[in-house]
Amino acid sequence: MFKNKLITIMFIIIITLTLIGVVSFVVITYFTKDTTGAPSEPTIDEIVALTYDTTELTTNLLSNDFAKVQFRVQVDNKKALEEIEKRDFQLENIIIRELAELKASELQGSEAIGDLEETLKTRINELMENGEVVHVYTRRFIIQ
Repeated sequence: MFKNKLITIMFIIIITLTLIGVVSFVVITYFTKDTTGAPSEPTIDEIVALTYDTTELTTNLLSNDFAKVQFRVQVDNKKALEEIEKRDFQLENIIIRELAELKASELQGSEAIGDLEETLKTRINELMENGEVVHVYTRRFIIQ
């Protein structure tokens, strides 16, 4: 192949060292990665640091009842938290509009509250530019 035996031997040594390096990298990467595949759950301190409390809102429902509610919105990063704090008026608007479309009977039970939380999460995420809402927690929920 090559005219000089020294060049052939050097070429074989370089290929051998490269293959050993690649195999070592693959083996180390394979055995040191997290086998669960899921990201670790945040600690309670991390959750609290990335949440925003809405003000307590009182609004009319479609059924002429009224609701007094407060939510805690968890976001995924600090920039999203800063953004959600600036968008507080839009947050309140979304909450009031969603509640105004519901009757008191549609807000009874934990499933109904969970549906409302998911709806709020989706609607708020439509506004977000820096990050996203991870979860909406209901803090206060009174219907009269």
